[in-house]
Amino acid sequence: MSFDVLAVRKEFPILTRTVNGKPLVYLDNAATTHKPQCVIDALVDYYSTCNSNVHRGAHKLADEATRRFEGARDIIAQFINAPSRNSVIWTSGTTESINIVANGLSQLLQTGDEVVVTSMEHHANLVTWQQACAKNGAKLKIVPVNDLGELDVVEYTKLVSPKTKLVAFPHVSNALGTVNPIVELTQIAKEVDALVLIDGAQGIAHGDVDVQEIGCDFYVFSGHKVYAPMGVGILWGKEPVLAEWPVWQTGGEMISTVSFTDATWNTLPFRLEAGTPNVGDAIAFGEAIRWFSSFDLASLQKHEKALIDYATKRAKEFEGLTIIGDASNKVGVLSFVLDAGHPADVGFLLDKQGIAIRTGDHCAQPLMNRFSVPGTARASFAIYNTLDEIDVFFDALCKVKAMLA
Repeated sequence: MSFDVLAVRKEFPILTRTVNGKPLVYLDNAATTHKPQCVIDALVDYYSTCNSNVHRGAHKLADEATRRFEGARDIIAQFINAPSRNSVIWTSGTTESINIVANGLSQLLQTGDEVVVTSMEHHANLVTWQQACAKNGAKLKIVPVNDLGELDVVEYTKLVSPKTKLVAFPHVSNALGTVNPIVELTQIAKEVDALVLIDGAQGIAHGDVDVQEIGCDFYVFSGHKVYAPMGVGILWGKEPVLAEWPVWQTGGEMISTVSFTDATWNTLPFRLEAGTPNVGDAIAFGEAIRWFSSFDLASLQKHEKALIDYATKRAKEFEGLTIIGDASNKVGVLSFVLDAGHPADVGFLLDKQGIAIRTGDHCAQPLMNRFSVPGTARASFAIYNTLDEIDVFFDALCKVKAMLA
């Protein structure tokens, strides 16, 4: 089955606009993806027809809102092949999801324990573990990457030991696009009974996430990386682990019983969902996953591979351009530097031509230091991007190079 990218583009209203008098070429999808009309409609419809708090209301609107809200949880549970809907926890995004786990771990760690992360982490999957370890005198160990931007699995195997209580790593590097061997990494950690958390913020949008097959204990991701609104995300965890995990916040919904001297916690998923949830965005998140799941995954992934392969080819032919992160297995992220100028200048001049990319350290300062660059220019692709847009991008980059020379 072929993937009709032009038909897909028609579902995204924002792609028809212009920027600085030029047709928008949006290549900042690793930062956030745009939303198809059906997702926008789902959000508007909730606020227009059944806006209400969920679970506790004794009226029709509350019942409708609860049904849609919990229905979205079911959609997401099925999408990642979660064995139980009760282990799908609503959060504000990947960062909060990681913090929930790190907060609990900080209460469990002891002096001499170890946590293993990688040198390609987003700050959200690094600083949280730094803080968790600092509270108890535990040690944080770092897995290096090679010159291609790939994890050193041999060194990872050496770092994981019986002292390791948790390992955390990205499914996909946000700064480089490297796809990590998450099943292999999980299996190595499980040989010493370590917990495994996978930052799936960049991996979820490429489909084929099966938490049971992976074998991890936690898989976390954000809605806005996969065509859903900002401000909503998922913490998935193995149900026996989450059922005993220290609570993150206290308040309404997560309570079972309360007295003036004590309280007990609700069952999953509610024990980790304190307060009024982000109902409208959660419903729209479910619609985004329903929409995304309607595509033939093989043809979608073929289209995405064609984009990064073509962009990489053009980049390697571009004089004065150096790719940062050229792993053999990567998704649609082209991170690069130009000899002619600073990444910030490259991004500014591309924007003048209607092209949106990201520049800077991508919340991965240690990784930039590893490659001895202050930051990179990053073009990142989604399913609605085209080969023609890549040509427009490189034509514009030629003008940028000339202006910076």
